[in-house]
Amino acid sequence: MSQEKTERQLNLVICLLATRRFLTAQEIRATVPGYSKAESDAAFKRMFERDKKELRDSGIPIEMGGGDVWSDEEGYRISRADYELAEIELRPDEAAVLGLAARAWRHAALGSEAANALMKLRAAGVPVHDDAAPSVAPVLATDEPAFLPVWQAVRDRRPIVFDYRKPDLEVTRREVEPWGVVNLRGRWYVAGHDRGRGARRVFRLGRIVGDVRVVTSGPPVEVPADADVRSMVRLQESGPDRVAVLRVRADAAHELRRRAHRILPGDHSVGEPGWDVLEYPYTDPAGLVADVAGYGARVEVVEPDEARAAIAAHLRAVAERDLGDVEAEAPAARELHAAAPRRAAASSEQLRRLLMLVPYALSHDVRVSEVAEHFGLSEKQVIKDLGLLWMCGLPGYTPGDLIDVDIEAAQQTGEIIIANADTLAKPLRLTADEAASLVIGVELLRDLLGELPGIADSDALKRVETKLREAAGAPVERLTEAVDVRLEISDEVRDVQRRADEALRGGHRVHLRYLSSYQDEVTEREVDPIRLLVQEGHPFLEGWCRLRQDVRLFRLDRVLDLTVLPVAAEVPEGVHGRDLEGGLLPPSPHDTFVTLDLSPAGRWVAEEYVCEGLRELDGGWLRATLRTPVPAWARRLALRLGPDARVVAPVEVAEQVREEAGKALGAYLP
Repeated sequence: MSQEKTERQLNLVICLLATRRFLTAQEIRATVPGYSKAESDAAFKRMFERDKKELRDSGIPIEMGGGDVWSDEEGYRISRADYELAEIELRPDEAAVLGLAARAWRHAALGSEAANALMKLRAAGVPVHDDAAPSVAPVLATDEPAFLPVWQAVRDRRPIVFDYRKPDLEVTRREVEPWGVVNLRGRWYVAGHDRGRGARRVFRLGRIVGDVRVVTSGPPVEVPADADVRSMVRLQESGPDRVAVLRVRADAAHELRRRAHRILPGDHSVGEPGWDVLEYPYTDPAGLVADVAGYGARVEVVEPDEARAAIAAHLRAVAERDLGDVEAEAPAARELHAAAPRRAAASSEQLRRLLMLVPYALSHDVRVSEVAEHFGLSEKQVIKDLGLLWMCGLPGYTPGDLIDVDIEAAQQTGEIIIANADTLAKPLRLTADEAASLVIGVELLRDLLGELPGIADSDALKRVETKLREAAGAPVERLTEAVDVRLEISDEVRDVQRRADEALRGGHRVHLRYLSSYQDEVTEREVDPIRLLVQEGHPFLEGWCRLRQDVRLFRLDRVLDLTVLPVAAEVPEGVHGRDLEGGLLPPSPHDTFVTLDLSPAGRWVAEEYVCEGLRELDGGWLRATLRTPVPAWARRLALRLGPDARVVAPVEVAEQVREEAGKALGAYLP
């Protein structure tokens, strides 16, 4: 049935593109193969209405107008001016920008839309190169299952209904009129009008439980003229307004040191590390406990007294915990790089593929394997698609009217040879999703580069964004206004970024003084730069670390100092930037698996970190298995969580956490 439907719809598109006048529904029924199978007028009407809706949803502009001159019945046609992708002329620097912008979604929810947009542009003769400018890479992550339905609701201006879990609260049902989505520090939020609360609200997508239902009935959402979704999200975060006094071991708690208002050095003359005093800003005792507890006995809260009492209670709950149920070893969970499932050949998706494939194959030498990789299909499915083309063409449907496909060449040599398909020679215009994915990628690239020399020195970014908006029209304009993914980079980080870019462009090695919050240590590194990139809302320098003899990512806001060395960078032959599809930390056979039971207040761990396995427990608790190359990080995480987590496995981590909590508690006992 799916094949028959795709064949019917493709023949309908060709028929309406080829006609010079509006065709009535009855003329279409008599002309286009497939409609004759309708057993009654009512059945044909239902079939035809479904086809029209699906074609319009795919971006195909079926218009209505005067039909048969002998009757008042309206007819249908597809205007080539509205169907075909508008001409876009790109200079070489603009083509480089566009190919680079599409990379932003390579491992994210709109990756296929960005890739399809590039295919359409190439089919139209636009010289887009997605392998250009390898030294810079914007990367967006959309791990939240709620992202796509929320995006689509914002695009179509439809209300959404979902279950939402805030920390320490039960799951509640929400009905929201979404105004826009925002990416702030790598996290996605939706902002809009909460109908149940009768007020403006912000929701973090990672806290949406279950499916998001898009309400398709009723009037569309009206976005107020004064709606500023980014400001709404920013207001969620309040700054610290109190100061605590901390006693910190000299070789520890480097993140706390960076945020401190003032550091009073202690006496470091003795053999063992001394202690410094920090004046540390915080908002409330619970937040201070979260910041401090993970450092165990290496940090002591001196004042205020309420904070000392809060952290003492936090540590006591861990130190006195019974380890009777702790398991010896955490289960190894799923492989991170398991093969992605093949996508189903749904008729609407198959039709979109064919409408992209035909103009691309007519203008390029293309092979079955290339098409299979682009669309995430098996080569068998691609050949099946080509076989369907063979049954489609102009009304009349004689051999001279049908599309000619060399199936034998496709099967034996992998070559795709298509002829007699002039009606479909021009690519379909960009959909709102396709154009928006590129525009947002350009905006992210502009934020990543800032005022750096090189590709952003020209106005290529601005020019290509303008051309995309003009080619896509009003739908993409409205959608990109409702989506904000700009980076927030401080002046200090911009300065580090500028020097890193200088080293990249000049081919120089850099010296880093780098804070690894993962291991709570500061190290000196010499690095041969490979590229600048954005991941999880933060800018990184990726390079060959001569200390570790491996490719490493360095978050720029953790670079304490960067010096460009008068030495040529020497990245070993065959070494390239990482494939970030699996996240920032690639899996290793030496990793440790740690399983935690998380209270409702501790479920944020599943939002912040990649979990190898998740299982719901009674009372809103969640069992999460994490994988880490540094077990000390897992111990600090468990200490930070305190009573909101239980280490289930492995037993040595649970014992070490309890022992460290007991040592730290000693500083607070009479």
